Amino acid sequence: MKVGAQLYTLREYCKTTDGLAQTLKRVADIGYTTVQISGTCKYEPEWLDIQLKANSLTCALTHYDSERIAKDTMSVIAEHDIFKCKYIGIGSMPGGVSEQNIKNFVLNYKDASQKIKNAGKLFCYHNHAKEFKKHDGKIYIEKLAEDFADDEMGFTLDTYWIKYAGYDPCEWIEKLKGRVPCLHLKDMAKKLFFRTMASVGSGIMDFDRILSSAQKAESEYLLVEQDFCYGKDPFECLKKSYEWLKSRGLQ
Repeated sequence: MKVGAQLYTLREYCKTTDGLAQTLKRVADIGYTTVQISGTCKYEPEWLDIQLKANSLTCALTHYDSERIAKDTMSVIAEHDIFKCKYIGIGSMPGGVSEQNIKNFVLNYKDASQKIKNAGKLFCYHNHAKEFKKHDGKIYIEKLAEDFADDEMGFTLDTYWIKYAGYDPCEWIEKLKGRVPCLHLKDMAKKLFFRTMASVGSGIMDFDRILSSAQKAESEYLLVEQDFCYGKDPFECLKKSYEWLKSRGLQ
């Protein structure tokens, strides 16, 4: 398993291509060798390929324009080919999680997911907490897993949001074995009655168990993400997470 940085953590530094280029260098200097491109400015795929190579980085996963994935799938695939990214991701359910929106999602993305599969790539869905609500006795994420075949859609499971929803991240990582090529790692801290995001290894979540489950589930990439750093330097937060994961023998 390879440790990567989710650039959404550093979105405030990635509003221009100059900022994104500098951010990639700083991420590489920490020690990361792969990234997820998400929450950044617009970029040309050829430009991104050059910047990744210049910093000895690869792109593990994107969160891409959801409308383009659905309606301009072949162009999206071609763009990912340029910067050599296998996993094409979506960050959330368009319109929000509901029974009707899940039906719409299947209708709108089934064809795209098959085209992506035929190109040797995989469409990946990222969860928040709402995917773990029940409707008619079934958890929404279970329905999504049933509506798409294993090779049509994977899941970028977010450990924090699974915990936030009241479930065990390890249970879901292992339950979706073979469908979780990329994981989002961020810890949870508790302050009085509030739950906050924290660097990996600094909070209440059992990441030794999570890493073991990820290994069993055949995950390829462990992508460190911290949506909010509460006044701390997000580069330092990513570094702290990286150093903790490195102490567990991962890089």
